[in-house]
Amino acid sequence: MEWCEQLAVNFAILNFALPSFAQNLQEDFLDAQNLQEDFLDAQNNARAEVNVEPLAWDDQVAAYSLAYAEQRIRDCNLVHSEGPYGENIAMGTDDASIADALEMWIEEKVYYDHCSNSCAAGEICGHYTQVVW
Repeated sequence: MEWCEQLAVNFAILNFALPSFAQNLQEDFLDAQNLQEDFLDAQNNARAEVNVEPLAWDDQVAAYSLAYAEQRIRDCNLVHSEGPYGENIAMGTDDASIADALEMWIEEKVYYDHCSNSCAAGEICGHYTQVVW
């Protein structure tokens, strides 16, 4: 699989890809991950830590994400969709998993100051806030 195709696959999964899209992915990748559950569990655990309601799977958001991921397959650009939904995107190696991307985003919590609703100076925490808002 070309790196841009893998990027688009990971993007789609990380942005609520449709379960039917998963059938087209590499079998070994699918065997390692229960897409919806893995994606939602990590985020909902982070949200529970700050008393925020859990997320639920949304087929409309998933369809939007799939369509956008298919665009990325054509040009391999890692760019935000600028669409109607908040999103985090990530790029990694071929063996990167959903859990890896979520862990990377959630680890930004240490840089977030809830009282001031801002990141520590010189640090990034916007991926974390996207997870918990």
